[in-house]
Amino acid sequence: MAVKVAAAFFFMLFFLSTACQAKLSSSFYDKSCPKAESTIRAAIRTAIARERRMAASLIRLHFHDCFVQGCDASILLDETSSIQSEKTAGPNDNSVRGYEVIENAKSKVEKICPGVVSCADIIAVAARDASAYVGGPSWAVKLGRRDSTTASRNLANTDLPAFTESLDKLTSRFQKKGLTARDMVALSGSHTIGQAQCFTFRDRIYNSSNIDAGFASTRKRRCPRTGGQANLAPLDLVTPNSFDNNYFKNLMRNKGLLHSDQVLFNGGSTDSIVTEYSRNPAKFSSDFASAMIKMGNIHPLTGSAGQIRRICSAVN
Repeated sequence: MAVKVAAAFFFMLFFLSTACQAKLSSSFYDKSCPKAESTIRAAIRTAIARERRMAASLIRLHFHDCFVQGCDASILLDETSSIQSEKTAGPNDNSVRGYEVIENAKSKVEKICPGVVSCADIIAVAARDASAYVGGPSWAVKLGRRDSTTASRNLANTDLPAFTESLDKLTSRFQKKGLTARDMVALSGSHTIGQAQCFTFRDRIYNSSNIDAGFASTRKRRCPRTGGQANLAPLDLVTPNSFDNNYFKNLMRNKGLLHSDQVLFNGGSTDSIVTEYSRNPAKFSSDFASAMIKMGNIHPLTGSAGQIRRICSAVN
């Protein structure tokens, strides 16, 4: 009997220890690499100073990573004989950017703490620093993720939201990842600093009825009916370089560039959230930070799972 009790007690301690190890923490690198976050921040600021658009790209990179297999840096892996890279999936191909910025930040961290800081954590920190650099909110990033040794182009093609989808479909996708409709609307607010390629909004500006005529006319100058597929347009025409709540004000005026933007304010269940954020920028900022923290906690690899890649684009 005593042996059984002792065994049960040992198992309980092991379980608790494992659970503690698996929990992400904002102080994870305080002892093992105390200059990790400041080193990453310097690299991210340099990249955005060189190209302002990179801020939105880094936030989007984190989103596209977390929605496929969890926040494990699988999106950074290049194609090999055993890995089908997510970079060439439909939603990512010639669209997702910032890979080289993360790789550069990783190389700088490796110089001071080799083999300690994961690429997955660098992506998460980069998204936070990108937001803060362009006037958006900042938050304490929970750290301790490890990097995957696999990627899934199939999951990237099936799990990432599309710019053509309905509100119900988008809401369902986010709910499957543990995110609420409010989280979804808040995260969409990062589009205020983003840009879109012509092919993603052509149908909306030429065929939608719920679009401001003047807005559509302006967009058509850079997006003809044929050709110009990759021509860029800011998702927020008013303050495209500032992280603010104008995105939501635009939606209320039928000036959402993507179909998946305008469905957030089109007589549906999220209209009230858009209205709230359009009137209360502080609430939007607070909710955006909270949603980013939640998103960053989608199925991370922790403990002994995965690995710490030395180069983000390849497994060790």
